[in-house]
Amino acid sequence: MARTAAPRIALATYDPGPRVNHDRDLPVLVEALREAGADAVALRWDDPAADWAGHDLVVIRSTWDYSWRAAEFVAWAEKTGEATRLANPAEVVRWNTDKRYIGDLARAGVPVVPTDYLAPGDPVRLPEAHEYVVKPTSGAGARFAARYTPDQRETATAHVERMRAEGLTAMVQPFVASIDTEGERALQFFGGRLLHASRKGAVLAPGTAYDAEKTAHPDLVPWTPTEAELAVAERALAAVPGRPELLYARVDLVTGADGQPCVMELELVEPNLFLWLHPASLPRVVEAILTAATTG
Repeated sequence: MARTAAPRIALATYDPGPRVNHDRDLPVLVEALREAGADAVALRWDDPAADWAGHDLVVIRSTWDYSWRAAEFVAWAEKTGEATRLANPAEVVRWNTDKRYIGDLARAGVPVVPTDYLAPGDPVRLPEAHEYVVKPTSGAGARFAARYTPDQRETATAHVERMRAEGLTAMVQPFVASIDTEGERALQFFGGRLLHASRKGAVLAPGTAYDAEKTAHPDLVPWTPTEAELAVAERALAAVPGRPELLYARVDLVTGADGQPCVMELELVEPNLFLWLHPASLPRVVEAILTAATTG
């Protein structure tokens, strides 16, 4: 029997408190879905009154406070995924909210920024010959991230210990020098196809404290990905455990020491879509969400 009722779609977001919601695309996307015939609404992921089961599809969009409550967020995703269709699926959320997935990608042969992990209780191992970055395995928007030179070991160690005191595992990566000149490239996929790409400047400036507020996507401009960048992004997506169906994905790339693109991060939970920068992509996003809500 053909579906006659409007598809019910919830876009999961966050509570910004007294601040303005930083998701500039959210109201535009809700309105576009409604104009396309959907019963669309934006709801806080942690709203106790939200009836997630009452929707045909829940799309995780701007749940940008989840990293402070990662375990609670994963539990919400699992519960919501049992009640209705969740995009991306809960198993993807569980895997991707912990940046130890970078090690999984490396073991699958995907070129990545080399990463060392320091769990609570591990000895603090920090580079002695080059600049490096310290950040938590559960984080977003450069939270608790900073770059250091070898002579800043004492400050970097205090940073690691601060995170571990909160039960967080620290990750240490060499600072990729090309970021200061070439920035990072973000390749956005939607409905299984490349949607658009953007380039942003360096997020971490020398001397910026790890607990300082940072601009997550500075100097953002449209970007045309190279064949090599697209190939690496597709390899990263193919390496996601179980090869799940992904409604959306963003692959953040940098130029490694060998001059070739490598994965900085693979964003499968709540990546900013940058539709305000790529307005022509909005119809494709709406089409893919509607398809996901009415099939499967």
